Amino acid sequence: MSLVVYNTLTREKEPFVPVDPAHVRMYVCGPTVYDYVHIGNARPVVAFDTLYRLLKRHHPRVTYVRNITDIDDRIMVRAADNGETIEALTNRTAAAYSADMRRVGALDPDVAPRATTHVGEMIELIARLIARGHAYEAEGHVLFAVPSMADYGRLSRRSRDELVAGARVEVAPYKRDPADFVLWKPSTPAQPGWDSPWGRGRPGWHIECSAMSAKHLGETFDIHAGGLDLIFPHHENEIAQSRSAFGHAFMARYWMHNGFINVSGEKMSKSLGNFFTVHELLDQYPGEAIRLLLLSAHYRQPLDFTHDGLVQSKAILDRWYGVLRGRATAAAPGVPDGVERALLDDLNTPLAIAELHALATPQHAAELKAGGAALGLLQVDPEEWFRWAPKEAAASGPTDAEIEAAITARRAARAARNFAEADRIRDDLKARGIVLEDSAAGTSWKRG
Repeated sequence: MSLVVYNTLTREKEPFVPVDPAHVRMYVCGPTVYDYVHIGNARPVVAFDTLYRLLKRHHPRVTYVRNITDIDDRIMVRAADNGETIEALTNRTAAAYSADMRRVGALDPDVAPRATTHVGEMIELIARLIARGHAYEAEGHVLFAVPSMADYGRLSRRSRDELVAGARVEVAPYKRDPADFVLWKPSTPAQPGWDSPWGRGRPGWHIECSAMSAKHLGETFDIHAGGLDLIFPHHENEIAQSRSAFGHAFMARYWMHNGFINVSGEKMSKSLGNFFTVHELLDQYPGEAIRLLLLSAHYRQPLDFTHDGLVQSKAILDRWYGVLRGRATAAAPGVPDGVERALLDDLNTPLAIAELHALATPQHAAELKAGGAALGLLQVDPEEWFRWAPKEAAASGPTDAEIEAAITARRAARAARNFAEADRIRDDLKARGIVLEDSAAGTSWKRG
């Protein structure tokens, strides 16, 4: 069975056929780094990390690019509010983003380009668009001429009126058409800026991804992915820029988009008090529990994110790690067929998870571990898993060394047939959130 993906461009599931069979190339839109990212930002990372792992198993070479947007008006405002430089803000938040994504089990991309290091490529691309009649300069701005592209709007399938209304762009007097969008805009002396043929300024958002994808993946490539909210205007405008600049029939052959996250049935919003950053959630739950919940719904469907869901995900992983605990697992011959078939069918992670449930028995421990790895799960030592605790509980509870000392004392009490003392030690640990488990192999423990 070969990979089949849902292509937003055609609104159909299609067999995946690489542009170059020897080298699969994928671009995923990354965050604008002005704060810790929210849980919605983690969903495309986890979904398309799972795709990246799948592609690597089936193709000799895969290049995965996930960008960092570090030029943005929100960044300028936040840096000013914080009293820090833009560079200090973006370096700090980009590092936190990368660290948090690793903690939810995401592999690092092969390339993580930052917009500020690709302004030269953006200027070259804008100049190319002007030369080809697809862009024009007006009052220090450079704008893309939307009417110059006959099939603009093909990805989002919006009417002309919808395109103008939904573009969220200023209908400035210097625009030739209301739908035209900014490629380059002037900067004041207080704003970050770069010298260009059109004066000192900075790029628009959309041109960044066109330039970075072309630099690292080529003028055409296989997969471009991101959240549903990026279909219009961001991805629509990327297509317009890249196709118009390079003259190809497509920019990316397949466009993949993940669904939105709701929190307890409502849209996530700071005003509703249901806005969660990945960074704060990682203080309360293991990264794999967050990852499992994000994979529990098909990536194209809405996902209801709740604390109860995280508790349930942790309990599922406890069961799976319990199967692996204290058991040397021989290397499986590969990902179990049922898991792989599910993932090859447009990343059907709910079905893959159901297959893992069926494999969660001692006799299938090796297959369980291999199947979990395909989803980026079951990646830590079982003993380490069971010793994890929420940040607050870990800070106030006994240390690993204290627990091991108590177990040693309990073992000595039992050897001396002082069972009352042994029970006291066990009950004391239990009251402090530590559960002891006795077996023929000895005593193990976990944080309850």
